[in-house]
Amino acid sequence: MRRSLYRNGKGKIHLDLTLEQLAAALQDQQGLVWVDFVGETVEASEPVLRDVFHFHPLAIDDALRETHIPKVDDWTSYLYIAMYAVEFGRATQPQLQAHALDAFLGPSYLVTHHDHPIAAVDRIWDRCQTDERQVGAGPDHLFYALSDEVIMAYMRTVEDLDQAIDELEDAVLAHPSPETLQDVLGLKGSLLHLRRLVGPQREVFNKLARDEYAMIDPRDRIYFRDVYDHLVRLHDINESMRDQVSGALEIYLSVINNRMNEIMKTLTIITTLFMPISFLTGFFGMNFFGPVAPRLGNWTGIPSFLIALAVLLLTPMSFYLWFRRRAFF
Repeated sequence: MRRSLYRNGKGKIHLDLTLEQLAAALQDQQGLVWVDFVGETVEASEPVLRDVFHFHPLAIDDALRETHIPKVDDWTSYLYIAMYAVEFGRATQPQLQAHALDAFLGPSYLVTHHDHPIAAVDRIWDRCQTDERQVGAGPDHLFYALSDEVIMAYMRTVEDLDQAIDELEDAVLAHPSPETLQDVLGLKGSLLHLRRLVGPQREVFNKLARDEYAMIDPRDRIYFRDVYDHLVRLHDINESMRDQVSGALEIYLSVINNRMNEIMKTLTIITTLFMPISFLTGFFGMNFFGPVAPRLGNWTGIPSFLIALAVLLLTPMSFYLWFRRRAFF
């Protein structure tokens, strides 16, 4: 889907322009054009980017065919910016999903491309139709509003991750299971993925805030510095949450080891209790001890039988009392 928004020099907003109207709108230096490609095929998007906006083939290829870490490229007459929006899903197990968002920022236009719908982009799109101020300050300010909304969505994602970590810590202590371990590893992978996204994006907005790009009004650099500050905070929070998940993993392993130790201790005690019985029954069951056992009608073997029975009962009881005294259980 391709959607377009055009604010002319008089402040009137037009939507869903044809290619001819789009080409004419780009000639209006006092206006602003925003074209958003959502899940559009390469075959449909490439002619518009090449023939209408005249972007370089390498920049088009970066946006449509290749996946990059967040970056900013200065093509003199426009900027190409690659960034990511994120969302956190917990349908099956905790997993962070990242959606690439490519942007071309020119003197009077903003072109965005993403393969999947992004809620932050939709919110800014809706605001632009109802609030003329969103598009009245220029394309660089519009891109700031868009990027700020995307990064604020990171904050909501971090809150969801933090809640998932708290629930996971409770589950690790209450009832650790293989599913709990999968959740721990899933969260650990999600935080590592988030770190790989936040770090490069922090450098992108640091460049937008400090470097002298022709497409960025010097008065708007302070706004990009605000986005950069958000990313610095996100990076610090991410590191803290990674430590929490690592701690939860260590707690899980400790709980499992303690449980295994309890099981081994119980089995050892049971084995120790029955070892004398097994030895004595085997010993007195040998053939040359046959006359000791009482026979039917023969009462001479009763004392020997009672003595053997007493030994069989007293030996494990003695071991039990000794274990209790040593506080083994």
